[in-house]
Amino acid sequence: MRRREFIMLLGGSAAAWPLPSRAQQRKAMPRVGVLWHAADAKQEEEYLGALTKAFHELGYVEGKNIELDHRFPAEQPERFRTLAQELADNKVDVIVAVTGLGAKEAKRATATIPIVIVADPDPIGNGLVESLARPGGNVTGLSLMTTDVSGKRLALFKQIVPKLARLAFVVDPRDPTSKPAGVVNEREAKAAGLSIQTFGVTTPDEIEQAFSVIARDGFDGAFAFGPPLYNERAQVGASAMAHKVPTIASNAQQVPYGLLMSYGPDFLEYFRRAAGYVDNILKGAKPGDLPIQQPTRIKLVINLKAAKALDISVPPSLQATADEIIE
Repeated sequence: MRRREFIMLLGGSAAAWPLPSRAQQRKAMPRVGVLWHAADAKQEEEYLGALTKAFHELGYVEGKNIELDHRFPAEQPERFRTLAQELADNKVDVIVAVTGLGAKEAKRATATIPIVIVADPDPIGNGLVESLARPGGNVTGLSLMTTDVSGKRLALFKQIVPKLARLAFVVDPRDPTSKPAGVVNEREAKAAGLSIQTFGVTTPDEIEQAFSVIARDGFDGAFAFGPPLYNERAQVGASAMAHKVPTIASNAQQVPYGLLMSYGPDFLEYFRRAAGYVDNILKGAKPGDLPIQQPTRIKLVINLKAAKALDISVPPSLQATADEIIE
């Protein structure tokens, strides 16, 4: 065979060999599914922004070297299950579950895809992990201490509202954390010499009605608890101010809407730390080997503008210890 014919034959054979696709030639972009709790990105705006910023600070740019697949269940238990299963079926690389219910449904959907919890009050008690130090399995993340500081929160509230004797505990009964939180707050309220009554709300109209009754029946203050009340923070704040009810929360992002104060974990920091977990997992860490983290600090926020509208004088000593003052 002549040299020219050999080269032509070789070239023709090479052309017939299958070439790897572009997707095969370059490493696939990691996909992270995020299971929120509210109805849309607008309701999650502050936290979604915090999570995106945290990824950016770690070198991840959406669409360039990471893909974020956001799902919004609108606080509907059946939607949590459906959307968690969708993320598992789509074979994302990591699932970020913002709430304990989301983590529970994600774990039900997959035993292999790593799951990062952003905020769960009791990962061990809820059956998500074996221990805080050694989670085991495919779940890790962060644990809340909202109920652990219930006594301190009420003590601070009583410093601002000295006449506090009757407390309304406002929750969405569909929230699975509402019952255990109610038990803890009832115990702490009694220890502080307070009477407490639960008001269940599921819609914005019911929030308004509840605060109307709370004011009419002479309650001295209210505690708006849980993710559903965070989602309706504008309505909660408006109702609290309209009916002149001093109201507290565990979530700082609710306070600017008309609440008097908050005392609880720094949730924006939680999203930053959750992104760090995802980064470690994408780099090869096993979720079961990453210890569950607890809050590094508890944040006190006081709304002096709301205090003025309620004709409440906040002690200067308490203002001096606050992490944030809204004026």
